[in-house]
Amino acid sequence: MLFIAAVQAVVTAAEFDREPTLTELDAIEAEMPVISAEVELLDVQISLLDRPVSELDGRRLRRARRRVLAARTELANRAGAAFTVGDGAA
Repeated sequence: MLFIAAVQAVVTAAEFDREPTLTELDAIEAEMPVISAEVELLDVQISLLDRPVSELDGRRLRRARRRVLAARTELANRAGAAFTVGDGAA
């Protein structure tokens, strides 16, 4: 039987074996309102899996969906504003 092994140890860490950079952490921080709204929506959806939806549950679900849409809109508007300010076009 022929064994194949690496001749040299890995010198640098693999791409997935590192901490997030400051840029990646800033991107996560900017997306936190969207992430929080989506988690809240998921919580509402999970709570409605095993029971019929009442009028109050329907309101909670619609409210959570609106929060997700508002957070996504805000994030898109901030990204668009940063792009138009920073692109240098006059």
